[in-house]
Amino acid sequence: MSERSPAPGGLDLVETLVNTLDIETGADSLDTPEGRARFGLTEDDVPGARELRESLRATLLAHAGHPPHRTVTPLGELLAGAPLVVTVDAGDGSAALAPARDGSLTARVAAAVAEALVAGTWIRLKACEAGDCHWAYYDRSPAGRGRWCSMQVCGARAKMRRYRAKEA
Repeated sequence: MSERSPAPGGLDLVETLVNTLDIETGADSLDTPEGRARFGLTEDDVPGARELRESLRATLLAHAGHPPHRTVTPLGELLAGAPLVVTVDAGDGSAALAPARDGSLTARVAAAVAEALVAGTWIRLKACEAGDCHWAYYDRSPAGRGRWCSMQVCGARAKMRRYRAKEA
């Protein structure tokens, strides 16, 4: 739904995963072979990917100061099963965190979250406060107080609802 540019670094993976579900329409791209292929998932992987997605959404809502949209497995519990290792490039000596065992979606998300923590960008990845949206977006506002994925859609709807409530 958002016209915003993608989140930086590995957060793009997290943002893309959360945004596989359009809450307003119920369309879930993980239901399609193309949607699963984007993340290297099989049909058997989908239940775990959905659990991870909704735990991420709850965390991103918390980043925006909102309660979880529903009861979910805490993100920390899901990521605990995805140990990371420090890799060091022999050529330039740069270091990075990478999945310890496999390239599973959970491990890739854990590495993206760790990278974002180090970069100081994790807290800026948020979920839209609109109850019929909860789309993930990267908050680039100077104060870091963005509320909606799109000011033109979700923000305008919220402002119109407030205006109409005053008039009633």
